[in-house]
Amino acid sequence: MNEVLLSRIEDAGLNASAPPQQRWLDGWLVRLSPGKAKRARCIHAVAVGRRPLADKLGECQALYREAGLPLFFRITPFTQPATLDADLARLGFVQVDDTRVMVLPSIADADKLPSPLPDGTVWTTLAAADFAQVVGALRGTSAAGRQAHAERLTAAPVPGQAFALSRDGAVLACGQFVHEGGVVGLYDLHTRDDARRQGLATHLCQRLL
Repeated sequence: MNEVLLSRIEDAGLNASAPPQQRWLDGWLVRLSPGKAKRARCIHAVAVGRRPLADKLGECQALYREAGLPLFFRITPFTQPATLDADLARLGFVQVDDTRVMVLPSIADADKLPSPLPDGTVWTTLAAADFAQVVGALRGTSAAGRQAHAERLTAAPVPGQAFALSRDGAVLACGQFVHEGGVVGLYDLHTRDDARRQGLATHLCQRLL
């Protein structure tokens, strides 16, 4: 796939997930949100920088310890320097998660947009703070985590719009989209446990797109 498009998607994803608790450290975007999303509470190495790795790592370890958070790096094809993953492995860091970013090059490639709502369901908009509470409840996120999510969404430099699929006043599935410069990202998609395998996520994604 076109690397320019992938780079734009990476930039848009960073903007959409920007928390208030972040700082720039010699090529590293250091994020310290206490919320659930790892992208908002990890280090993104987006430039090579000039300081030794050990110095920056020691400073970040102190920052994350003070914030009461584990220290994670997010490694992508755009991580700089390209050797950082191997450098961290030599220092004892291990891979703990694998995140996939799925790309649809054009909305015209989406199939059947949008399909009719499932019987008995309604489509509603949610304010950012309300959405954080709704999706947090579905996920079982702590109250502190929900509050951090609400703060991040409310303060995001690129605001999104959240929606829910509900039946009889109860949310079955929810998610949000963020639009920036011709790129649309879908985030925080979740279906209630007892409402899965009914095609609700497909309906949700189609309508968000």
